[in-house]
Amino acid sequence: MYDLSFFRQNMDAIAKRLADRGFVLDVEAYRKLDAERRAALTESEQLKAERNAESMEIGKLKKAGQDTSERQQKVRDMGERATALETKATELDDQYKKLLAGVPNAPHESVPTGKSEHDNVEVRKWGTPPAFAFEPKAHWDLGPQLGILDFDRAAKITGARFAVYMGLGAKLERALINFMLDVHTEQHGYTEVLPPFIANKDSFYGTGQLPKFEADLFHLENTDYYLIPTAEVPVTNLHRDETLDLDTLPVKYCSYTPCFRSEAGSYGRDVRGIIRQHQFQKVELVKFAKPETSYDELEALTRDAEDILQRLGLAYRTMLLCTGDMGASSAKTYDIEVWLPGQNAYKEISSCSNFEAFQARRASIRAKSGKGKAEFVHTLNGSGLAVGRTWLAIVENYQQADGSVVVPEALRPYLGTDVIRGVR
Repeated sequence: MYDLSFFRQNMDAIAKRLADRGFVLDVEAYRKLDAERRAALTESEQLKAERNAESMEIGKLKKAGQDTSERQQKVRDMGERATALETKATELDDQYKKLLAGVPNAPHESVPTGKSEHDNVEVRKWGTPPAFAFEPKAHWDLGPQLGILDFDRAAKITGARFAVYMGLGAKLERALINFMLDVHTEQHGYTEVLPPFIANKDSFYGTGQLPKFEADLFHLENTDYYLIPTAEVPVTNLHRDETLDLDTLPVKYCSYTPCFRSEAGSYGRDVRGIIRQHQFQKVELVKFAKPETSYDELEALTRDAEDILQRLGLAYRTMLLCTGDMGASSAKTYDIEVWLPGQNAYKEISSCSNFEAFQARRASIRAKSGKGKAEFVHTLNGSGLAVGRTWLAIVENYQQADGSVVVPEALRPYLGTDVIRGVR
């Protein structure tokens, strides 16, 4: 969300920047609404001034013994009119704020202009996709053949876009979670957090999922609770309505949670396998940073996510998203895409974003040093990594001709085996 004063004074410039990301800001509608609010306030203040002046005159007339009943009624009418105008101004202001809550963040000046993922820019690439002497299988074939992944039973239990992990498949998922958390806490300096997996409306508003993206969420009936789509929601809201010590920034958290997404609007995309599920596990990285260093922190956060892939020996590329492909709350985003032999393509495994003060203003998260003025922090987050997509990347990249899967060396202490041959 924008600062109201800044937004009102810079609407044309903001509209131009938002046009780059395909959002049409109806400047005239906002100006009309603001003009009505200002007019109501101005008339209310004028009426109050007239009422006060008239009240003083009535006092003088009363002392002189004159009848003031008509003038007193006039004062009462002015008071009622002023109150009604104040109420109208408040309602218009609330309407303005609600409209403003649906306006996306303006892209950073370094973000390339574009309309879709085809306009994203590759900034670096790491590793070489493996060469196979056989036709590599996709994880949706290899997993069931090994007995470590079951889609049919998941569909029976729940429905489409769910999976059951079995034996070493389940253990590989758990090993990846522990491995990621250990690297981020012991090597990258993050503090581990295990938050609730359900959050309230205020939390979702703070990070920008509500009110605009409610269709993407699972709502718990008869409550204001939703299942979290990412740990970004509860972890960012750890400091909602708080003022942090500026000298302690950046504050860095990592968190494992299951994630729940309705995948509204994604019909037909990645329908096979576990690339796009209604429920999946993820390790999330969240930062609260000083505004002047937040873009350095974005680079560092992205490198921390990339480091997991490097330790696992998985080839990837890092893409700078264009204006038309970014999330609504983000000012700048890098997507890390891992190579998947079964699809012969790179697929997103992490999205690392700087939201600048967009979320902090909605969630009222500030920082100050000593007696200095409190200012909104910049919030950042990124997947460190999506566990299911890392799981399938390992299965596809390390598959062997006999159908087994070699375990990356970094995971062997966690998994207790060098090779996955099936259910144990």
